[in-house]
Amino acid sequence: MEDKEAMFRSRLALENLPPIKGLYKLTKWIDDRGLKRAAVTNAPKPNAELMISKLGLKDFFDVVILGSDCERAKPYPDPYLKALEVLKVSKDHTFVCEDSVSGIKAGVAAGMPVVGLTTRNPESVLMEANPTILIKDYEDPKLWEALEELDKRIGSSKTSA
Repeated sequence: MEDKEAMFRSRLALENLPPIKGLYKLTKWIDDRGLKRAAVTNAPKPNAELMISKLGLKDFFDVVILGSDCERAKPYPDPYLKALEVLKVSKDHTFVCEDSVSGIKAGVAAGMPVVGLTTRNPESVLMEANPTILIKDYEDPKLWEALEELDKRIGSSKTSA
């Protein structure tokens, strides 16, 4: 297993890893609002670190939570619950982006809204895990409508406070 993962890393290190369309637009949106963020993954630490680095997101995440750091990895909610704890945030003020059935199930089980991405799995398979919304990439209008709505709610709660 370790040899397979090492081979994956060496291949990944040589290849260009294209980001999902709209990724940097979303990271800017998150950054502009000063939101805390965690990368939550079942990948081995060296793989996770390499992928985050290749995407230029090394300084973006406040914390990286590995499934192996938890008693139970995804599809259990433990990694997401740990991220909430480490970031000291409420599940009511978060959202999760996931491209796997186990990841969507973990986010849903943690009680968080989940944005499912159809980048690796068919829509029909991901819908069984019950994401809040399903998008094809980070430029999908459904995502930006939801984020706009979130901005309105945050804005109106600030003016009414």
